[in-house]
Amino acid sequence: MHVIRSARIVQLSGIAGVIGICTPASAAFVEDSKASVETRNFYMNRDFRQSGAPQSKGEEWAQGFILRMESGYTAGPLGVGIDALGLLGIKLDSSPDRSGVTGLLPQGPNSKRAPDDYSELGLTGKLRVSKSILKLGTLIPKLPVLQPNESRLLPQTFQGGQLNSMELDNLTFNVGRLTQVNQRNSSNREDMTVMKGPRRNIVTGTNATTDQFDFIGGDYKWSSALSTGYHYAHLDDLYKQHYLTLTHTLPVTEGQSLKSDLRWSSSTDDGNSNVDNRMLGAMFTYSLGAHAFGVTYQKMSGDTGFANVNGADPYLVNLLQINDFANQDERSWQARYDFNFAGIGIPGLTFMTRYVKGDQVNLGAAPGDGKEWERDTDIGYVIQSGSLKNLGIKWRNATYRTSFASDIDENRLILSYSLPLW
Repeated sequence: MHVIRSARIVQLSGIAGVIGICTPASAAFVEDSKASVETRNFYMNRDFRQSGAPQSKGEEWAQGFILRMESGYTAGPLGVGIDALGLLGIKLDSSPDRSGVTGLLPQGPNSKRAPDDYSELGLTGKLRVSKSILKLGTLIPKLPVLQPNESRLLPQTFQGGQLNSMELDNLTFNVGRLTQVNQRNSSNREDMTVMKGPRRNIVTGTNATTDQFDFIGGDYKWSSALSTGYHYAHLDDLYKQHYLTLTHTLPVTEGQSLKSDLRWSSSTDDGNSNVDNRMLGAMFTYSLGAHAFGVTYQKMSGDTGFANVNGADPYLVNLLQINDFANQDERSWQARYDFNFAGIGIPGLTFMTRYVKGDQVNLGAAPGDGKEWERDTDIGYVIQSGSLKNLGIKWRNATYRTSFASDIDENRLILSYSLPLW
């Protein structure tokens, strides 16, 4: 077992040779390169016992390694480069009666026992012309229509191509196609499908997967305080989505500001599903020195809940630690408070607490409307200097109660460390 794990680590370390080997006659290709390694020690406990769920508890502990390497570009009007991503997850504690519900480790093919380790190696070729960059290979795009899930041990990744262009001042343009996904707790690349959720009431036909997710859109910065965006996504045969965003920051006085974050989307079916959803989300955050006070409103309408790629995070103002409040017809509110202890002389220490309540969930043939609420608390500290600089520890606690699914009590303890290699 130790031999296998050591071999995995050596395999990831060997990625360091990719940039070193592929060094054309261009100093910038090497001189502008950078590399870092991030470690995550992740413990997660999910308790269902009070709800009478078939599995009363989920509890796992794992160690993750994330190696990121980025080359510079060769000289000339067409610059060429390569990036590498190495992912390795190692099981520290798990058992068949506690696995399968944390999203931290994969499950074995023939049992609920988690494997001892899992890994991924991703390579990305890139071309740069002027202020435009084309990437082909392993991608982690971050767009309103696609938010890869990075909330566990290792990030969710995709295969495909993406063009990012900033040729026009203040405009960021993205277009691309993704063909496969590697989920956050998997070593396997697979076709994509739509997330169905407990009461999103999304139904698909017999062929529910696809190898084609197309996206196009842009964000325009009108001023330092105001930006707007439009993005379009098409998950072939499953859904089409239009997404509008607006963010604005209003300075009130010295050390005080009001930030507005407005989001609207419209999703329809593409022949092999019943997707029909409109989403409206609004978040307002008032910053007062080290304090931040936030409120949100989110409303779903249409014949289904929100549509997004399965495994990815929906870009919603009420996406929380456990739930996203994106069920059919659901209405939800949030109250949030953040405090940065740097304001009282303790940089690196942060605190957050929030509460969301949702109602009007369409339960289909069941009588009445569904209701749910969630309360989250995060406290974290990152060492700011010295030999342990960038070492962070975070405790995340959540309580979720619902009238139509399983109640959950959850704790996550995360120890992370980021080290630049060059």
